[in-house]
Amino acid sequence: MNKLKKDYGHLCMLLGLAGFTIWYLNDAIRVAFTTPNLLLILPVSLAVLLLCIAELVISAYRGKLFEAVEDEPVKDILPIILLFAVYVLTLPWLGFDLGTILFVAIFLRMKNERNWFWVLGYSIGFGIAIALFFALMLPYPMPMTFLPID
Repeated sequence: MNKLKKDYGHLCMLLGLAGFTIWYLNDAIRVAFTTPNLLLILPVSLAVLLLCIAELVISAYRGKLFEAVEDEPVKDILPIILLFAVYVLTLPWLGFDLGTILFVAIFLRMKNERNWFWVLGYSIGFGIAIALFFALMLPYPMPMTFLPID
């Protein structure tokens, strides 16, 4: 009988994410306890912490918190890491909007999504939405290719 060892990676990931979020929120509050500074940080931090708690409770309830899982081989992960590196390095030339659309489309194809309508629709929709979100939320201009945002 093959008995799998308990995997604490899921719990460590949740605790690490929650810990980093608390540290970042604490640092943001310590630096400037003002509404403009905390306008985005506080709600997102609370949402991340609530999601961490929800995932912890749901995983514990289902008995999957310490369930051993098979890791993806490095040969399957390395191309995704390289794609992300290329994405980040080409953002100044491609622009955040076009770069994000291309990154998401290529990523979906690398993960074997075959429906071109889904690949194009999701990557264009997500790319434009996230580019608009960051362009409107950040106080400095972002390089864009086709979205006319100042």
